[in-house]
Amino acid sequence: MAYLLDADVFIRAKNLHYGLDFCPAFWDWLIESHVAGTVFSVEKVGDEVQALADELSEWAEARGRSFFLRPDAAVFPALAAVSAWAGGQHYEPSAVSTFLQVADYYLVAQAYAGTHTVVTHEIPSASTRKIKIPDACIGLGVKCMTPYEMLRRERARFILGPHP
Repeated sequence: MAYLLDADVFIRAKNLHYGLDFCPAFWDWLIESHVAGTVFSVEKVGDEVQALADELSEWAEARGRSFFLRPDAAVFPALAAVSAWAGGQHYEPSAVSTFLQVADYYLVAQAYAGTHTVVTHEIPSASTRKIKIPDACIGLGVKCMTPYEMLRRERARFILGPHP
């Protein structure tokens, strides 16, 4: 099982708790966990992050295609299943249309296809105006958690040490 990170995990980490300039251990942990086969994201998330044109986009670009997974043959049936789920709920047509055009759709489908866990800051919502990642995950039986739950589960440690 692998974790698939949503764009907001990267963006909030950079902007808030784990800035690239003052908490490099978080970013190193992501890279090490990726090399170990446990942390990934999807191509569409990589595109969103790289479009920011900042130090985070440079970090994402350096990770390459192995970190940001492209949809493959196994994902195509999952895309259809996620699309069918979204269309079969009580969401407004514009919410379904928007969901099927953004990275969230691909993220949930990749997790569904590979029995992976989606990692996001989003929380479930009863709104019919926007499909939230946790709601799609619940509806499809995909595991979903916050970044903090992932870090605790994986026993990540960011320990201060001597300055290089």
